[in-house]
Amino acid sequence: MKKQQPQISEDKILETSWELLAEGGIEKFSMRRLADRLGIQAPSLYWYFKSKQNLYQRLANQVSKMILTEFHSEGDWKEQLSEFALTVRSVLYRYPCSTQLMMLTLPHEPDMIRFTNRMLLCVEPTPLEQKQKLQAATTLMNYVFYFVLDDYQHERNISAIVKDQGALSGEEMIRLLDSMSDTDAGLFRSMFTNGLFDLMGTDGAFEFGLKLILLGIEQVIKEQEK
Repeated sequence: MKKQQPQISEDKILETSWELLAEGGIEKFSMRRLADRLGIQAPSLYWYFKSKQNLYQRLANQVSKMILTEFHSEGDWKEQLSEFALTVRSVLYRYPCSTQLMMLTLPHEPDMIRFTNRMLLCVEPTPLEQKQKLQAATTLMNYVFYFVLDDYQHERNISAIVKDQGALSGEEMIRLLDSMSDTDAGLFRSMFTNGLFDLMGTDGAFEFGLKLILLGIEQVIKEQEK
């Protein structure tokens, strides 16, 4: 009896791609692994996506669409930019490796274009020059991307260390810091022993950084209005 071929579709390929990204990260993602998971030959994937980059574009487009779906904000430009940043961060955390995908792709898909346009609309009410509006919006978005990416990589680093060395030892870190001079490690040691580095990646840390950027944009506007 002839073996029945698996039923695949673009949606199934995208769904399975997210599963593989969650399991192994973008570094281990390949069209061959994707085909193996789907139970098909790798060349069959190229009937749906002409390259891995094309697949990445479509995945990033999905993320962009979800952000647009969840973003609802009224108010002045600061309120809109703030809510947009919070929405982007929330969605990126739910889609594995989505930050890397957004950074590895260009806005050449419909929802990615809509995403970029909606981001720019947040700063459109400001009196900034057009090039400054673009710079303000992209500076904020780069902050969101790198905040999420740094938190993602931090968790991966911890997992790798635990796998290689067992449980992390705070005592070993304290001994290392105590062996160094105050000039070289004084402030680092003080913040580490007071648990301040535990704040990295938290909502509070994100909102503080967001506040700094918004105040910076506001200050530029005030200087131009003098």
